[in-house]
Order: sequence, then structure tokens, then C-alpha cells
Amino acid sequence: MRYRVVIPARYGSTRLPGKPLVDIVGKPMIVRVAEQALRSRASRVVVATDDSRVVDAIRGSGAEAVLTRSDHRSGSDRVMEVAAAWPDDEIVVNVQGDEPLIPPVVIDQVAALIGDQCEVATLSEPITEPADVFDANIVKVVVDRRGRALYFSRAPIPWQRNAFGDGTPPRIGGEWRRHIGIYAYRVGALRAFVSYPPSRLEEIEALEQLRLLDHGHAIAVGTADAPVPGGVDTPADADRVRAVLRGAD
Repeated sequence: MRYRVVIPARYGSTRLPGKPLVDIVGKPMIVRVAEQALRSRASRVVVATDDSRVVDAIRGSGAEAVLTRSDHRSGSDRVMEVAAAWPDDEIVVNVQGDEPLIPPVVIDQVAALIGDQCEVATLSEPITEPADVFDANIVKVVVDRRGRALYFSRAPIPWQRNAFGDGTPPRIGGEWRRHIGIYAYRVGALRAFVSYPPSRLEEIEALEQLRLLDHGHAIAVGTADAPVPGGVDTPADADRVRAVLRGAD
């Protein structure tokens, strides 16, 4: 299997200014993410950013850095700018630039899910905490028996009619799954994706992957082979990741 990784890294962040360069135990966060991607089987790891300071930070890491436009609406559009000249059948994995603990094995895994029937793939994991089912910041995914996405939502799907009346699930099992925000694409599918206008469901849920479902693309959804810690969106998240890395030393 041959694939490439692109890591979109926008410098601006409302909740965490200069997020890609936030120090994570002696290294900028974007370098930590790139190092995890370099431990995967990717043939090439590229950081796509809108700021020359991020390009400077990546030098010497083993990854490449590309300065992209500053007006992209999403990370997917930034990834496409890098992949625009690549063949349509090439596989590209979009690794989020705020995931310094992303396990390399899941990067390989999501790329391997791409096949003749599915040109887009992502991952999920079981939800084990009842409160997470009702947390709008945790995206849920429902899949069919072939492992393809039926729908993504911030709502508690599937809705357990006879148990959710008071807003608290009595138990948590395999029916509820957290979507993990890593994607693999055939470049041709990514090219089509960014050419579509935002869909109505995408705008309602603020979830861009619904645009793909709206246009009939099958999305393979695998169960992650390793736990995937949450990303870094706030100073508290950064402290959590630092604690994990210090504990691993």
C-alpha cells in the first residue's frame, strides 16, 4: 500500500492563538504531529500551512512543509491545494494538525480502508461514557452492516426511544460510536469533494463530511486499532497532552 500524508496547519486559532507552534514538552505541536506521521508507512509527509513560521518549525523534522493560501475554508481545501498535481488514484491521508498523540498505526489503518468501492475512509471508536452520547462536541457516526457511514451527527444517534426520555442513557454499548477526525481519500474523490458547494445538512450540523454523503460518496468507517486521544483546542487540552508525554518519558 502506497499513500501520502498531508497535515493541514492553520496558524490562527480563536481558542488557542498560534496553535501549531504551541510548545508540547520542548517541541512545537505541529512537529509532534509530523513525527507521529513519519512513524507510519506513508511515503511522504507534508505539512500544509498558511504561515512561514510553521514552515520554519518543520525544517529538520524529516517532513516537508508547503506554504498554502490563507483563505481556505477548511483543512480539506488546504490538503487539496497540496494534492492538486497528484494522480486521481493516489491515496492521501488528512491528519489533523492538532493531534500530537495520533497513533501511527491508525494512519496506516485508514489508508488501508480505501478500495474499489470506497474512495473515502475514516475511523471511529466505541463511546463508553454516557455523557459523551449527549455531548454535541463529540461527533457520532452510524454505519451499515458493510461498515459504511449512514450518517454523522452531533446529536445522540442512534436514539434509544424507550430509554432516552429523561436524557440519560441507562447503559452504553456498541451502538454508539465516536467519529475520529482522520480521513483517507483517493485524490480524485477529494478533488470532487472540495468542488461541491456546502450542503444543507453540512451547514446544519457544521460537519463537512455530510457533503460527501449528500453527493452519494460511500465512506468506509473502521474501528480504530488503537485508542485515539482527543486533539488540542484549548490550553487545558495542551496541558493534558503534556502530562501524557511526560508520563511516557
